[in-house]
Amino acid sequence: MAGRIPREFIDQLLQRLDIVDVINGRVPLQRAGSIYKACCPFHDEKTPSFTVTPSRQTYHCFGCGAHGSAVGFLMDYERMAFPEAVEELARLAGMEIPREFAAQGPDQDLRPLYDIQQRAKDFYTAQLKQHPQRQRAVEYLQQRGLSGEIAAEFGIGYAPPGWDSLLQALTAQGRASPQLLLQAGLISEPEPGKRYDRLRDRITFPIRDARGRVIGFGGRLLPGGGNDNAPKYLNSPETPIFHKGRHLYGIYEMRQALRRPTQLLIVEGYMDVVALAQQGIRYAVATLGTATTTEHVELLFRQTLSLIFCFDGDRAGREAAWKALQTSLPQLSDGREVRFLFLPEGEDPDSLVRKEGREAFEQRLTQAQSLSDYLLQHLAQGIDLGSTDGQARYASLVQPQIEQLPDGFFRQLLRRRMAKLTGATEAELHHSLARRNSTNIGRRNITRPSPPRPAHHKPNTPLRQAVHLLLQEPGLALLEELPQHWSQADVEGIELLRQLFAQIRQQPDIRSGQLIEHWRDSNFFQPLQALSRTPLHLPESGYAAEFLGCMQRLDKLAAQQEFEALTRRSSQQPLTSEEMERLKTLSRRISR
Repeated sequence: MAGRIPREFIDQLLQRLDIVDVINGRVPLQRAGSIYKACCPFHDEKTPSFTVTPSRQTYHCFGCGAHGSAVGFLMDYERMAFPEAVEELARLAGMEIPREFAAQGPDQDLRPLYDIQQRAKDFYTAQLKQHPQRQRAVEYLQQRGLSGEIAAEFGIGYAPPGWDSLLQALTAQGRASPQLLLQAGLISEPEPGKRYDRLRDRITFPIRDARGRVIGFGGRLLPGGGNDNAPKYLNSPETPIFHKGRHLYGIYEMRQALRRPTQLLIVEGYMDVVALAQQGIRYAVATLGTATTTEHVELLFRQTLSLIFCFDGDRAGREAAWKALQTSLPQLSDGREVRFLFLPEGEDPDSLVRKEGREAFEQRLTQAQSLSDYLLQHLAQGIDLGSTDGQARYASLVQPQIEQLPDGFFRQLLRRRMAKLTGATEAELHHSLARRNSTNIGRRNITRPSPPRPAHHKPNTPLRQAVHLLLQEPGLALLEELPQHWSQADVEGIELLRQLFAQIRQQPDIRSGQLIEHWRDSNFFQPLQALSRTPLHLPESGYAAEFLGCMQRLDKLAAQQEFEALTRRSSQQPLTSEEMERLKTLSRRISR
């Protein structure tokens, strides 16, 4: 999706769809009065605590706290990215997704690219069955211990050795143009008019996205073909539908085999993923010849809470592991886990699992090193922790890494471990970090404050309660007896409340699911999502009175603040007659 999906379209989409139909097609629901119930699909339970409320168009689990709209459900249940979830809902609703055109021009229709990739995959798999020179490819796969069933499941094929076998096959009878093949990365054109297949004399591995669409290919050079100078592995180039930093090999096959994997193993090669699957280890995926990216980690954590990165034990493997660690740190909220497995020299997952079998290999996984152990040990290399200078040096290296972690229990525990290793107190380390940050800012002559971190326990202020109530019942913003001056209160978050009012009054029929979804692209989405899943501990019959009370307290606060400002001014200079009259009015409002 190159273009941005208009917010108005998402509002219309959620208005047209019924969340009950979306969820019931995946999780059987039972009606219980005005709501629907089921056992939660996001955690194991015997007594249903998962509810779907049609009047609000939201789902909520009282057991694990899962909560959201139809879009959020598809993202959580199907582990889709936001654009994919909207695409699926649009398909269900029979709606075409418009695009907000970017500066470079209108959005491109990507369907021909997906179609030509699928046709290329069909060509390659057919060649593995019928090409005269296919035997070399078949013998290679057999030597690697792969069965016909696993090869078929992963769509493994064969790119013949000719220069333009694919090009000729797909352009025959005008069914595809060379320009489309070039755009899809299936052929190369080093100079005008000189075109040839990108993959030749290679085992082919179709790369699918999370929805199962073929988006590119990896090719493994066959040994003994006279192409010893060519790279052993070759990926499709970047295209409008294929981005190495966003996709993972084997993600679709893993999801077909496992609905909810308890952990994921991240390896480096296609054959590693396929060989592990052949041995019954179905939770492996691979990066595509690139370092682990933030997008990779986000995609992985949508599938499970536990990740194991598997690397060679050599220098290159440990450098790759360190990059993966640093990429993972900002996303390690409480409950998420990252571990590292380093293999013996000369081994990879493919060779090792064939040599020692599934049970022994999985035993290795249980001994994988935790992220905290790897972090602390890696940075301790070459440092004398028995000396004061060494401890200070160590703290200066570890602290910046810890500060990348989100606020939470894991961050606190890691700070305590570092304090024990350095002999300093947590308060001393915190003071040292603050002083160092201040020095760095002064040295660079910039002001770059750290983003505010949400407090663990926010007070239930009138504004927070008002927002909470609106998320449950947007129609409260339309009550006629609301005070008029509440928006003038000078409190944190008042602008958010103003915008919620404006949004609801612009769309009087908006429901809770739509209201929250409207904020997905903003910094407010996560706090609003968290607040919406928090119980109100208030009967629905009391929503209106509670909301009016919150708004009246804000109105009174605004009057108090203005009264105090005028009072301070009166001590410095005489007030005008209008200001004196205003002071009297404010005094009456405050005393009510």
